[in-house]
Amino acid sequence: MGGALWSFALVVGLLTVTPGLDAALILRTAGLGLRRRAWGVVLGIQTGTLMWGALSSLGVSALLTASQVAYETLRWAGVAYLVWMGAGMLWRTWRRTPAGELAEGEPDSGKDGVYSGWRQGAVTNFLNPKIGVFYVAVLPQFIPADAAHLTAGLLLTCVHILLGLVWSAVLIVFALALRDWLRRPAARRALDRVTGTVVVGFGVRLALSD
Repeated sequence: MGGALWSFALVVGLLTVTPGLDAALILRTAGLGLRRRAWGVVLGIQTGTLMWGALSSLGVSALLTASQVAYETLRWAGVAYLVWMGAGMLWRTWRRTPAGELAEGEPDSGKDGVYSGWRQGAVTNFLNPKIGVFYVAVLPQFIPADAAHLTAGLLLTCVHILLGLVWSAVLIVFALALRDWLRRPAARRALDRVTGTVVVGFGVRLALSD
């Protein structure tokens, strides 16, 4: 099991540090000085990772690869959510609304709360079927034949979560170091435009993916 842990850690470690949607959300939130919300986003993302790992270990997420309807339903829900969230960030910059002063009901509330961040991170992760497919395709390859499938699967998932927490901490420290500069209105608008474009881009890519 030890060799499988190290091999899996290498694979998911490379996946973790690859720039993507999760990193964009964490950097954007922490860069606006919303420390607690940023950690909420991190915890939400890792909650989603734990869910996908558990479902894959139980064989439930295999439904995504076996059922085209299940996959397409989750995929289009994810597309709608990402485009809605990213478009909200972009729309706010065009209205020149100061960061941190979003109205209730908008895709990204500016409240510096752990729960609001957790909700955003968890929903973003839950509605990404490619994470489920990744776990279905990759996780079983690292589970020894003589190991308890659920226990081994959760152990490997915890390795992924641990690496994700460490990398997220690095991102948050980096973003908080720049928060004074990012407090400038022009810098905040630029940050929201970049992040919003990235989020919408991920939504469009998910929509166009096979």
